[in-house]
Amino acid sequence: MKSQIRNMQPEDWPRVGEIYSQALEIGISTFQRNCPSYEDWDRSHLKIGRLVYEADGLVAGWIALSPTSARECYRGVVEVSVYIDKAFQHQGVGKALMAKVEEESRAAGFWSLYSSVFAVNEASLALHKVCGFRKIGYRERIAKDRFDQWQDTILFEKRL
Repeated sequence: MKSQIRNMQPEDWPRVGEIYSQALEIGISTFQRNCPSYEDWDRSHLKIGRLVYEADGLVAGWIALSPTSARECYRGVVEVSVYIDKAFQHQGVGKALMAKVEEESRAAGFWSLYSSVFAVNEASLALHKVCGFRKIGYRERIAKDRFDQWQDTILFEKRL
């Protein structure tokens, strides 16, 4: 299998949205109820750290960064979102994307990567731990998922 990590392009959105929609269907990765339009997604994510993992020409996963605050003092703290197509999970795609986004984050001067992971999402919890994130908190019944079920989240941080 030939693979590469590259910058996400707007024309990747149909495939990126498809992978995000897979996560919506399962219901253990996001509080969003629907896949946003590219324009809405684009407004809420940084231009830096938007990456896709391509396997044999097909986008198999993606990662992106969002600001955690509009306040200048937190400009170096960014939230990580990572989603892997169900056919490519447990094959190192997430680890490769995390390593690359960490490299780009360091180069951009960010000092902290942050993630909020559903407590029931065992794969994402394991990915964050293996990638060197540390647990910094727990939020009980923080919000309802798209199935109207309360979810707990685990907060992770990786200091750069």
